[in-house]
Amino acid sequence: MQADHFDQQRLLALAAEDVALAQLAHRRRTLPENAAVTAAEEAQRAFSADVVRAQTEVRDLDREQKRLEADVDTVRARSARDQQKLDSGAATPKEMTSLQQEMESLARRQGDLEDQVLELMERREAADATLATAQAGLEGAQAEQARAEELRDAALAEVAEGEQTHTVKRGEVAATVPAPLLALYDRVAKQTGSTGAAPLHARRCEGCRIELYGTELAAARNADPHLVLRCENCNRILVRTAESGL
Repeated sequence: MQADHFDQQRLLALAAEDVALAQLAHRRRTLPENAAVTAAEEAQRAFSADVVRAQTEVRDLDREQKRLEADVDTVRARSARDQQKLDSGAATPKEMTSLQQEMESLARRQGDLEDQVLELMERREAADATLATAQAGLEGAQAEQARAEELRDAALAEVAEGEQTHTVKRGEVAATVPAPLLALYDRVAKQTGSTGAAPLHARRCEGCRIELYGTELAAARNADPHLVLRCENCNRILVRTAESGL
C-alpha cells in the first residue's frame, strides 16, 4: 500500500490516543479504589452477621429468662398457697407435714431457678456488650464503605473524563487519515489488541521492540517514503521518522 509519508506519521498520534485509552481501560479494571470498596463490603457483611448472631443470642436469653421468671412465679404462688393452708389451721397433722416438706422442696426449687435467672442476667449483660461491639463495627464498616465508594466514584469519573477526552482526540486524528490507511491501521490494531502502528526508532520497531536486521533493514532503508512498511514480527505499520536510524 502507498500512503503519503505525512499521513503515515499521523498514525503515531492515533496510536498514542489508543495507548492512552488502553491505559485508562486498564486503570478502570484495576482501580485500587475498587478493592477498597470490596474490602469494605466484606467487612460490612461480616459485622452484619455478627450483629444477627448477637441479636439472636439476646432474644434467646430474654426468652429463657422470661420462662425461668414465670417458673419462679409459679413456685412462689404454690408456696404461698401452701403457707395459707398452714396458717389457716385447717390442715391435719399429716397434711401439715406434707405441706412443710413441699414448701421446703419449693424453696429449693425457687432458689435454683433464681440462681439460673441471675446467671442468665450475667450472660445477657455479656451478650449486650457483644451486640454493642458488633453494631459499632457495622456502623464503622458502613461509613468506610461510603467513603470507599465516594473515592471509587471520583476515580471512575476521572477515568471517564479521560476516556472522553482521548476518544474525541482520536476521532479528530482519525478524520485526517485517508480511509484506506485508517482501515489498515484499525485492522492491525484489532489483530494486535493494542495499536496498529509503531514508530521505527533506531532501527527498532517500538511496537514489539524487535530490531531490524539484514534484508529487512535494507528493505526499509531503500523503500519509497510513501510505501507503507509492516513489521515482520508484530505486523504493525512501521512509521519512519527522522529518528528511525536508516
